[in-house]
Amino acid sequence: MADPRVSVLFVCVHNAGRSQMAAAWLTHLSEGRIEVRSAGTLPAKDINPQAVRAMDEVGIDLTGRQPALLDAEAVQASDFVITMGCGDTCPIFPGKTYLDWALPDPAGADLDTVRTIRDAIKHRVENLIAEVAPLHLSRS
Repeated sequence: MADPRVSVLFVCVHNAGRSQMAAAWLTHLSEGRIEVRSAGTLPAKDINPQAVRAMDEVGIDLTGRQPALLDAEAVQASDFVITMGCGDTCPIFPGKTYLDWALPDPAGADLDTVRTIRDAIKHRVENLIAEVAPLHLSRS
């Protein structure tokens, strides 16, 4: 039997900051009720250390995560695809809901700036959960 959970894919260029923070927030705040993926169109070698530090401040550990390359299978397996500055490089498939979250890239930013980005992502994730929760309940 297929997994009935709603699935969300976060995509940014390097999959080292915004998309990683968003995926971590969604996993944490949804308590596992939503399937979460993240990927990048040109993934970095490592997660942004300032993103790791900022998320650690709120009790979310990113140290075990690695940037991943976006592939068509990840998009096809997701109900929602949320892009964060990757432009037109994300594959488009019918039947998916695409959202673009215009957020600054934390690459090279100081910790205070990354904290602001982290908090903006949390707010958007909370709104996303409110939007997709009815879909999850209808599938259960």
